Amino acid sequence: MAKKVQYRGKTLEDLRQLTADEFSKLLKSRARRALRRASVRYRNLLEKVKKVGGGEKNDKVIKTHVRDAVILPDWVGLKFGVHNGKEFKPVEIKMEMIGHRLGEFSHTTGRVAHSGPGVGATRGSKFIPLK
Repeated sequence: MAKKVQYRGKTLEDLRQLTADEFSKLLKSRARRALRRASVRYRNLLEKVKKVGGGEKNDKVIKTHVRDAVILPDWVGLKFGVHNGKEFKPVEIKMEMIGHRLGEFSHTTGRVAHSGPGVGATRGSKFIPLK
């Protein structure tokens, strides 16, 4: 039995039928305020998403630098390229992501794997035998 994914007790179909005001009442206060005071960059992103259109069948990637954009129900199924400071990381929007920010799914820092001392590491490692 698969678990049915909901956002605040509403299914995706219910959320898509809500108006922007009704949906914003379901959001937490910080996200609601961000939607109400949408920056110019965020409004431009909303226009770009309207042009592309929603749905599961669309494979076009929407590239953006707007990491603080709140994810809306209309975006479920779309693919975004979210800039992490160096490159655009692919993010496919799922139902569980509604209400979060785009930047939460495109990490800006990578994992650093430090190895043992080697050639040219430091002066102190000069006398450590290399295997």
